[in-house]
Amino acid sequence: MKIEKLKESKDKILFKVSGINFSYANTIRRSFSEIPVLAIDTIEFYKNDSALYDEILAHRLGLVPLETPKTFTPRDKCTCKGKGCLKCTCALKLKAKGPKTVYTSDLKGKGTSPVFKEIPLVILEKDQELEFSAEAILGTAKDHAKFSCGLVWFNAVPEITIKGCNNCGKCINICPKGAIKSKGNSIEIDPLKCDMCEACVEACKGEKDAISMKPSETDFIFHIESFGQLPIKKIFQEAVKALESNLKELEKVMK
Repeated sequence: MKIEKLKESKDKILFKVSGINFSYANTIRRSFSEIPVLAIDTIEFYKNDSALYDEILAHRLGLVPLETPKTFTPRDKCTCKGKGCLKCTCALKLKAKGPKTVYTSDLKGKGTSPVFKEIPLVILEKDQELEFSAEAILGTAKDHAKFSCGLVWFNAVPEITIKGCNNCGKCINICPKGAIKSKGNSIEIDPLKCDMCEACVEACKGEKDAISMKPSETDFIFHIESFGQLPIKKIFQEAVKALESNLKELEKVMK
């Protein structure tokens, strides 16, 4: 297996994995749902005069991305045996009075803080109050979507064959992704932009079938977009760790 980084930014990364099959690629993708991240799990409301019911506001708070400390422990593996302690539980609180818009920056606590400070939670009118305390714990996307660390998807690298092209420009004009450009007396297709819609193949029918393509069975392009709880590279590392852990567990069962 060979891994090649293609593009990287603060919250996105694009890399190519060669020498695997579709099942292996999908197993890697599914491993991302086993990465533990921090999210609000329980909330106790003391005052809520806002237009939103407690349940709706609790749902919004649960989906707020929180920074995940490196040394944090899942509750089921903590020495407190699930009772809740500083090793496995982060306490957060909020107290606000209107008129104002309550943002995630109003959440106060030790050990973590919201990744994005300007997410609006609720609008308080004059003399309306909101006060609650909350507990955030580690969890995985297998347990609940609020524990998702980001978006992950992959596609097979398109294997493109170009022959007998007279550079008529039909495929360039019809490509919805702008993946095709003129090159000398022929054309060039960017495999990173191409989503194999085959609009270019249809456009070139009758022109000696100049373009043909099929998905690779061994090379895949992975896309990862982080929600901010973990650094983008850390997400991939944690997914590999989760896969290794599952394989070790399978090995034990087989023995």
